[in-house]
Order: sequence, then C-alpha cells, then structure tokens
Amino acid sequence: MKKINISGAQNVEVSKKLPCEKSTAEQLDIMEEYTSVHKASLHLSKEKREINCLNVIFPRLFRNIEEDDLIAGRLDFLPVGFGSVTSVGGVGHYCVFDKLQKFQSELVSEEDKKRVDKIGKYWEEHDVKALYCKDVLTEDTIGRFIDCNYPLMATARLSGMMLDYPKLLDNGIDGLKNIIKDKLNKSAENEFLKIALETLDLYEKTVDYERKLIAKAMKNAGEERLKELLLIDESLSAIRNNKPKTFHQALQMFWLYALLAGCINYGRLDDYLGPYLKHDLETGLITEEDAYRYLKSLWTLIENRRTTVNGRIITGGYGRKNIEAADIFTRIALKVTKDCKYVEPQFTLRITKETPQDIMDMAYDCIGEGVTYPTLYNDEINIPAVMYSMRVDRETAEQYVPFGCGEFVIQGQSVGTPNILINLLKILNITLNKGIDPMDGKKKSGNIIMKDPDEYRSFDELYSKYKELLDYYLDLSADAQYHSYEVMNREVSFMFASILTNDCISRGKSILDGGVRYLGGTNETYGNINSSDALYAIKTLVFDQKKYTLKELNEAAHHNFKGYEKIREELWNCGKYGNDIEEADELANDLYEFVAKGNRDRGLKKGMDYFLIVISNNQTNTEWGRKTSASLDGRYSGQFMNPANNPQGGADKNGPTALLNSLSRFDAKYHGGSVQNIKFTPNMFNKNRKIIKSLFDTYFKKGGCHLMVTVVDRGVLKDAQDHPEKYPDLVVRVSGFSAIFVNLERDVQDEVMSRVLYDA
Repeated sequence: MKKINISGAQNVEVSKKLPCEKSTAEQLDIMEEYTSVHKASLHLSKEKREINCLNVIFPRLFRNIEEDDLIAGRLDFLPVGFGSVTSVGGVGHYCVFDKLQKFQSELVSEEDKKRVDKIGKYWEEHDVKALYCKDVLTEDTIGRFIDCNYPLMATARLSGMMLDYPKLLDNGIDGLKNIIKDKLNKSAENEFLKIALETLDLYEKTVDYERKLIAKAMKNAGEERLKELLLIDESLSAIRNNKPKTFHQALQMFWLYALLAGCINYGRLDDYLGPYLKHDLETGLITEEDAYRYLKSLWTLIENRRTTVNGRIITGGYGRKNIEAADIFTRIALKVTKDCKYVEPQFTLRITKETPQDIMDMAYDCIGEGVTYPTLYNDEINIPAVMYSMRVDRETAEQYVPFGCGEFVIQGQSVGTPNILINLLKILNITLNKGIDPMDGKKKSGNIIMKDPDEYRSFDELYSKYKELLDYYLDLSADAQYHSYEVMNREVSFMFASILTNDCISRGKSILDGGVRYLGGTNETYGNINSSDALYAIKTLVFDQKKYTLKELNEAAHHNFKGYEKIREELWNCGKYGNDIEEADELANDLYEFVAKGNRDRGLKKGMDYFLIVISNNQTNTEWGRKTSASLDGRYSGQFMNPANNPQGGADKNGPTALLNSLSRFDAKYHGGSVQNIKFTPNMFNKNRKIIKSLFDTYFKKGGCHLMVTVVDRGVLKDAQDHPEKYPDLVVRVSGFSAIFVNLERDVQDEVMSRVLYDA
C-alpha cells in the first residue's frame, strides 16, 4: 500500500468552528475510551462495533443548551469519533490527524501527550478515510483531497444524506421499532436489524440526557425563559417514544435525529414540517411570531455547526404533499433568512410555473438585501433532467434535492456523494506538454502515449488526444468512487442514517451494503471553462489563423507570459464562454458533454445506479489554481480557475443577458447539478427589479437550471479586503456556498472580486 501523508488539512474549511465545551481532560478521556472500545470490538460485526462506539460519544458530546435556544441539540466534535462527513469530523470511525496534533500541542502534561500519541498510532491503521487512501492514491495521478498537485483528488465521505424524516415523524420511535421488529420476526438473525433497535435505544437515551440539560438550565431561569424551557422539555418528553403532534415537537424530533445521524443537509422542511405548522396556526396553538422564533432558533443551530458548504434547507417545487402548508412554511422561512443574514443554512427555493408571485417577490427581496439566499433551482428543467440522469420516474425525480455545493440526490432514497474531483485544465496542460505537468515537471499521463506539440496536424487531432487522457482519468474516477463505498461499507453501517434511508429496513441491509434504493455518485469537475476557452484560443490562433504554433504558445505559458505579453493579450481576447459567442459556447458544451457522458457511462458499468458530474466548486477552484500552470486561455500560473459553470473572472464582457444565454446552453440532463453565479449592485438589482425579473424569467425558460445571486455595492469588496474589521458580517457567494468575505483567503477573495459586477 502507498505511504500517505495523513497529517495535513483534509477538508476545505472557511467557517470558524465554535470551541469545544468540554475540558481537554474530558476530551482526551472520550477519545481514549472510543479508541479502546473500537479496538475491543474489532472481532464483532461492524454493526455491533458501531453501536458500541456510538454509546461512548452519545449523548456525552451534546453541549449545554444556550440562552436563546428554543430547540434542544448542540454537539461538540472531537478529533476522534464517528461521523458521515469531513465537515464535522470525518467518515465512519475517524481520526482527523491534523486536529489531533493541534489538540496535543495544547496539552501541558507529557503523560497526556503520550496518550495522544498512542491514540494517533492506533488510528493510522483504522481511520476509514486513511484505509481508503492507502488503496487508491498514487504517486502521480490521484492525490488526497485537498492535495492540489494532482489532476484527480479522492476522498471518502457520505455527504449529502437527506433522510426520510417523514418516516420518523409519521411513526415515532416506537413505531419504527415495531416496523423493525416485524422484519426481525421473519429474519431473526439479521444483525443490522438487531442493532437498529439498539440505535433507537440510543436516541431515547439522548432525549433523556437533553431533558437533564434542560432541568439544569431551569435552575437559574427567569419567568419567560422558564416557559421556553418547559416547552422544550414537554416536546422532548413527547417525542422520546411517540410521533410528534405539534410543530415544535416535529422540529425538535427532526433536529435531534439529524445530529445523531451526522447529517448536515436537511431536505424539504416545508413539505414535512409545513402540515404541523399549518395545524398549530389554525388551532391557535402558536402564532406566526412563535413559528418565526422557532425557525430562527433552528437557523442559528445550523449556523453554529459551521459546516462551510452545507446546511441545505429546500422549499418549493413539485412533489410536495401539502402545497398550502408548505408555502406557509416557506414564507416564514424567507423572513427568517432575510433577517438572519447567516452563511448557513443554505436556503434553497425550487421554483416552478406555479410558484406564488408573493413568494418570488419575497425571494427577490431577500436576495436584494445582500443575503445571497435563496438559491434558485428551476424544477421545469431539473425534474426532467433528473429523470434521465438518474433513470427514475417523474414521481421520484420530483423529490430531488441539492446539497453541499449543488449536487443532487433523491431525498431518503439515494446516495450521491462526490468522492472524486477532477481538474480538466491541469489535464489539458499535461496533454499540451507531452504528459508532463509544467507545474512540477512530473509525468502524469499514466499509460497514455503522448505527442510532442509539433506533431499535431489539426485541432481535432489535439482535441482527440486530450479526450484520450480525459478518458484515462475518468476510468480512475469511477474506480475510486466505487471503492470509497466498498471501504466504507466494510467498516461501518451508518446505523442512524440507514434507518431513515429507503430501502434499508425492508432489505435488512445498511446504506452501502445494498440497502439504499439508488446508489449514485458525483464527480466534481474544475477548470471546465478555462479548458474550453484555451481550446478555442488554440483552434483560432494556431489552426484557423495560423498566427502561432502550439510550441510558441506553450513557450509563452512556460514563462507565465513574462516577455510574451502580446501573446497573452491575444489569448485573453479570443472569444470566451459567457459572451453568447456561438462557437466558443459550442466548444464548451462539447467538452462538457464528453466529460459528463463518459463519467456517467463508467459509473453504470461499475454497478452504480448513476454517476454524474457536478459543475461546481467550493473554493477548490482557487486552491487547485495555485497548483495549475499558466493556461492558453490567458490565465496566469497559480491563478484561480473559473468558478463552476461561470467564465473566468472578467472574461464575460457582453453584459448579463449574454452571460445567462451562455449559461443556459448546457443540457441539464447530463449533469447532477451545475452552479451559475451572477453579481449585481443594489442599484441594479433593487431599482430595476422589473428588468431583473424579466432577465431571470427568460433565462429559466431557455433552459437555465439554477442561479445564485450576489448583490453588493461596487467597491465594498475591495474596501473589506483592505479593512476587514469594518465588515465582519459581509456575506458573498463563493460558488456552491456562501461565506463571510473577510474569512476567505486573499486569493479566494480576489477570485470573487474578479467576477463582473453588473450595474445599471
């Protein structure tokens, strides 16, 4: 197995985590006990080992309730533990080695430091992601996320799990236990089902623990706060075993279960919480102000998890069971989102021809306040696209939900984790340099026989060789994605998540063991538009106009255009995607479809139900850009790459209509999510709302699947960069997520600032 570096950063983190509530001594005790229990359980089934370990950390990791909380449930996360995603720890039985080392550095006792060494040594051989990386990483082609020296990065995580919360709310814990027991009667030796019952026992144990925390908080509470705490306690008592009857109880039950499951995206809250809300409002049990306060508390709890690119809440769209109730929820949720101005939750609105006009107006008002939410998803395009891409019927496709940076899953029915990331631009530069990455001089073309630049006699010949190398990396992608599931399944069962994922209980199997209805995956693509623009410039200047040879362009790029400023200017001024230039857009679309179809075909051959690309990015377009050499679209070495499906910053020069025309050309049925960003000044967006609505309506009618909008004054971002202390709460869209601008690294800020800001 390959020797891997396990000590570096393993995740993109922008949001600053809240400090752990536990003392360092207690943290060390918990991690040591977890490690000991895992070791003692190695001879047991993966399900029994998992529940043994979960009983170490839950409910012990739950934090005290805070003064403004109207819902119970806050969690600490340690460098060692159990999880689903890297944003809040790791996957399965995990050790985040760099955080464990940081924890160790804060200890005073040498004896305690030795205890940490012992813990770390054990997890080098048992951390699930480390086991996966030892299998798949190579010296030259596949690196660990986020090692940007490689054209392909791989990780292991179970991201984007949007559980079947209606099953939880409709049955309650006792109801779920009865369903499992009925299945056990027919399959008495099924280990998964037996441990599922123990898992629900742990939920009950956690409720009891939370009630003790409430009792503790009551001791010094004033009269009004005491009423709030009594309500939380009553809800916890009600949902310990039974299904919820009120909006507050349903909210509390969903949230507590999500924390235990390690899920950081929450799905269609309007659909499954709306009916409780409507009932309570109509019966006078609560007021709209009460509902607003409860949701604001939930928004705050989600924000405090600090999961960077997640926290998705979805409202609107087709396929909801009670549209009237769901829309009541949506309206209140929009008010909360507008007032909070948080980075998370990533509030998402699915829109249709039937979306009420007042909801659309509220959405635009929210965006116009600079909130960056809601993000807009077009059901008229996305539902037919999901039907094709995931091979499901319309009823199923109507339950699509975006998560993370924009990937799609079917709520409660599918896995679509992006465990692979591919840099199309780095692969193009390797193609242009006979298999060598100009950034570090290493050969990264695998077994593909490459050509010298002078050997290409036509653009088609060059393009075919690039596609051949892309095929090689797409093969690696599918293998690595599928193997991530194999390794995770070998080690863990994700019990809490499996119980609320169809069809795990009916099949008596965990999510990755054959339980999930649709096993999918996602490959994140980067540098798409840089690549197509570079290809278009090569075609134009070398093969059509014959103005330069490919060798001459490469030489200029090797010098980062220093001394070759005229060539760089001509490359930059060639037609660019995002300007409604048909030939440039067609080439971008051809490359997109080649990668998307090739990726999908390979996933199907591996046995996945779908394997799609997502055209998105967190800030990896900037981080990967640092390790990507100068490119023939005129981009400098080390500079950020284009964000998601948008042009390189400053390349779109023909206005917002031309930009949106280009963005709408990609056929949505070939991808599993595509991020489109656009920026306006408040003057343009708010004082010309009729024009903005018309612009967006036309874009969506022409095939636009999605839109994320930033509204910010001209000059504000530059001033925030120079004087960060003045802008502690300035929120911007990075790509598939929003962030506090001043928390971003300098070159990530530069990338956001480089995007064209449209003004009146």
